[in-house]
Amino acid sequence: MLIRFWKPCNVLCQFTDNDGRKVLADFIDLPGVYAAGRLDFYSEGLLLLTDHGPTAAQITSPKFEKEKTYWVQVEGIPNDEALAALRNGLKLKEGMTKPARVERLIFEPDLPPREPPIRYRAKIPTSWIQIVLSEGKNRQVRRMTAAVGHPTLRLVRWAIGDVTLEGLVPGKWEELGRE
Repeated sequence: MLIRFWKPCNVLCQFTDNDGRKVLADFIDLPGVYAAGRLDFYSEGLLLLTDHGPTAAQITSPKFEKEKTYWVQVEGIPNDEALAALRNGLKLKEGMTKPARVERLIFEPDLPPREPPIRYRAKIPTSWIQIVLSEGKNRQVRRMTAAVGHPTLRLVRWAIGDVTLEGLVPGKWEELGRE
């Protein structure tokens, strides 16, 4: 079984939590399915869940280089140099990131409002970029944008491979089928 789920902001990518935070079980009541990958607590967007180990490995293992597409609202407006640095790979604490496909979005994505809303500062503009990665280091997108001087304000994983959030809303899921 393969499920696509729009993980809202402030939800853990696990089914239990001893600290009372929202978890996957607050939205998905299906025994035997597990998240194939993670999104951090503050990120939102596409999460795939499965009950099939080989399918989970195809989604998460770096050797399969499954592309993940992120829409990222950042502080400020990245110049061409900052975008080139993101494209070429950056040195993070654990080493270089792989090259990424990065572009400015000329539109603000048509997304539902985030709960809680992002902080707004009248004197600091924001902009949106799309980043497509084939790796998944811990909090990688956030660390990459911060490294080029444009901290992430909102992070939405829009797609994993050819599976997108299209037609879903935060907190809802849909079964895609078997394997």
